[in-house]
This record gives sequence, C-alpha cells and structure tokens, in this order.
Amino acid sequence: MEVNIHMKKKFSLLFLACLFVFALAGCGGGAKEGSTSASGKKITVGTDASFPPFEFMSPTGEPQGFDIDLIKAIAETQNIEVQVKHTGWDAMMAGLEDGSVDVGIAGITITKERKKSFDFTTPYFTAKQVILMKKNAPAVSKVADLKGKKIGVQSGTTGQFLVEKHLGKGYSGLKGFEEVAGAIEDMKNGRIDAVVADNAVVKKFMEQLKLDNVNIIEDTSAEQEQYGIAVKKGNKELLDKLNKGLATVKENGKYDEIYNKYLGK
Repeated sequence: MEVNIHMKKKFSLLFLACLFVFALAGCGGGAKEGSTSASGKKITVGTDASFPPFEFMSPTGEPQGFDIDLIKAIAETQNIEVQVKHTGWDAMMAGLEDGSVDVGIAGITITKERKKSFDFTTPYFTAKQVILMKKNAPAVSKVADLKGKKIGVQSGTTGQFLVEKHLGKGYSGLKGFEEVAGAIEDMKNGRIDAVVADNAVVKKFMEQLKLDNVNIIEDTSAEQEQYGIAVKKGNKELLDKLNKGLATVKENGKYDEIYNKYLGK
C-alpha cells in the first residue's frame, strides 16, 4: 500500500508539471497582429474613408467601398488576414512610414514624389481630375482658367497639386478640405466657385447630394492618374504578394464584380 501511494504522488506531480508546461505554451502561442498564423499573415490596412465610392463609412461604422472590397479579395487569394482601419489620410501615410500600418489604400495616385517614400503595386484604377462648377458660372476648360476664383480641394491630394501647379503654391484662392464633400457643400452654398477632384468621386458625391445645377468639366490639361496600393519602402515580400493577388482577382473576374458593384458597367 505504501508503494502505491508513493507512485500516485509521483504521477500527480508529473501531471501537474505537464499542465504547467502546456499553460506556458498556451500563453506564448497566440498569434500577434502582423505575425504568421494558421490563416496566413495578418496585416493592418489603413484608409481614409471619406472618398466614395472607393472608401466610406458604413451605417455600422465600418470602412467599406471599392478599395475595401478589393484589398480583401486580394488578401484572400494570398491567405492573408486583413484588419482595415479608418486612419485618415495623414495618419495612413505616417503609419506606412513608421510601420504601424502595413498597407495603404485610399485612391492613392502613384506619383514620382510619393514613390520616393513608398512602394506601390501595379496600378488598379485610372482616374482624371475634373472641375465642378455651377451651371451659370463662366465657361472654363482647364484649371488654369480658374485664376482669380476660389477653389476647393481635398488637402494633400492630386487635386491640390494640380491647382498649385497651374496657379502657384501660394495661390490665395485655394481652400483645403478634409473631404471632397465639404468642398462641394461650400460651392453649393456660394462660399467657393469651383471644386477640383477625381472624376469618379465627384460623380458619386453628385448622386449622394442630388446636385443637378452643376457641370462636371474634364480638365483638358490634366493627365490621367493611376491608383496604386502603397506599402512601406522596401517591403518587397508584401508588395509581391499584393501584386500576385491583384493579378489573380483581375483574371478570375472578382475585380470586374467589385468594379460593377461600385462604379457601374
């Protein structure tokens, strides 16, 4: 009987030791954000959800839109889990540089200046700058014709850069807004004369705000722009995965499905 009790004590101690080892493994075994897990690598995607139809906030407070569906479709082909955050434009760009954001997608135009700080995927959308003015306004055909007028743009976008290119960086009539909607609202109420922004975005806001007394004028001097998905400079591994996924969704028809959903055929 004494031997059996001794053996039982040994077994109990061994069992407790095993439980302790498993507990430690459990504490350190959870997948951290950005680490490789059973479902693949998890990445943080930053966006500026004020740019419909590419990104906007849903009634439940979640980012949605063309870009959001696209990055999720791309990630799925590469077995990557994504967490999309509405960071705002400036925080998105800063996050890409400091590593707190892995991917930026928000209708970002690929420019020589931006390529100095970030790497971009192959283009996924072609856009062009347009001028929005009231129908009774004097006729214009390009941004340079707006000299002397008050112009609204979304700050930090190619709309701003185009106005500064033709009218000067210190142009006194230039007014920056956090969102294109704010600029359109000011024009609607007579506080500014024109808005310069991307064509698809202007058209979407016109539908949402039910504007019928305005003209969309294609700037004859503006070049076409290419949107790309941005990653931190030098992150070739992630860039290659995104490019591979983008090619896949274009081949399998998913890209066209997303395009038709948000932009029509």
